[in-house]
Amino acid sequence: MKTQLALPVTKVQNSRIPETDFSNLVFGRTISDHMFVADYKDGEWTDLRIEPYGPLSINPANATLHYGQSIFEGMKAYRNEDGKILVFRADANWRRLNESAERMCMPELPEEVFMEGLTQLIDLDRDWVPTAKGASLYVRPYMFAMDDYIGVRPSDTYKFIILTCPVGNYYSKPVSVKVETTFTRATEGGTGAAKTAGNYAASLYPARQAQKAGYDQLLWTDGRSHSKIEESGTMNVMFKINGKLITAPTNTGTILKGITRDSVIQLAKDWNEPLEERFLTVGELESALIDGTLEEAFGTGTAATIAHVERINVNGKDYILPSKSADAFSHRVLAELDGIKYGQVADPHNWIISI
Repeated sequence: MKTQLALPVTKVQNSRIPETDFSNLVFGRTISDHMFVADYKDGEWTDLRIEPYGPLSINPANATLHYGQSIFEGMKAYRNEDGKILVFRADANWRRLNESAERMCMPELPEEVFMEGLTQLIDLDRDWVPTAKGASLYVRPYMFAMDDYIGVRPSDTYKFIILTCPVGNYYSKPVSVKVETTFTRATEGGTGAAKTAGNYAASLYPARQAQKAGYDQLLWTDGRSHSKIEESGTMNVMFKINGKLITAPTNTGTILKGITRDSVIQLAKDWNEPLEERFLTVGELESALIDGTLEEAFGTGTAATIAHVERINVNGKDYILPSKSADAFSHRVLAELDGIKYGQVADPHNWIISI
């Protein structure tokens, strides 16, 4: 039997649960009582502990504030009908965190530290996991530089934290998106495949311009020619054209290796759905919208799970997607993923850990 790490725990004196309105959760605004913290110094992770969620003490010369060495993950925990807490694909998040760490010159986080910190934190704050249908506990592991040094080099010290927050649906309705052909999210050789803070900072301005124009998200195109669809602002994206699913590959280093994306692909293979991992060109997308062969478009991500797209703007023109039948792939795969996450259907790929 595997021995747990002996994590010291400092509990809050007064939980904020009684003052939390679980029927009106704004995504990311309500943070649970505790957080897991670990410090990296002298080549090893030390001082692992769980403590009350609260402010950090950071020197104004902190390297992250000046040079952006910061990475993060996003995952969710769910409460099933028996009251058990189920976490979806935590091992995949741990692996991706370390892939981001390598690209950003940050230390590898041992699996034991990640998993024990995660499970013991969620177990301590299990009362924060919502019970309402569609609600969950969002989990945010992240790592950032801690050196107090004004100079461009990798930090020697780091802090790793896991915090959690109860959330409802990220999108309450189908989304409208705009194909972006001016600004660039990522280019080959850049940091597009890493889940690093700077990627999101760079996307804020063009995303805000799109939101001012009435769109929820952008469909990013490749930085070289702006002719190929890559991903959306907070999620990977998939299209169903003439009965075939099409989604961008992740081997170019410009696209985040989405865990929900990977899960959808696996289920599509299980169901023998025609699938192509290739770039869809802007021209192909526009043609499919004009001739009606685009059957579905949807985003895949931890926050949204499956975000149905109802309107796409291409080259300045809006196209409304057709209404989807009840047995549309995006509806079926959403139901299957939710069933697995809430423990209501079989988990053939061992994606769930129970707490």
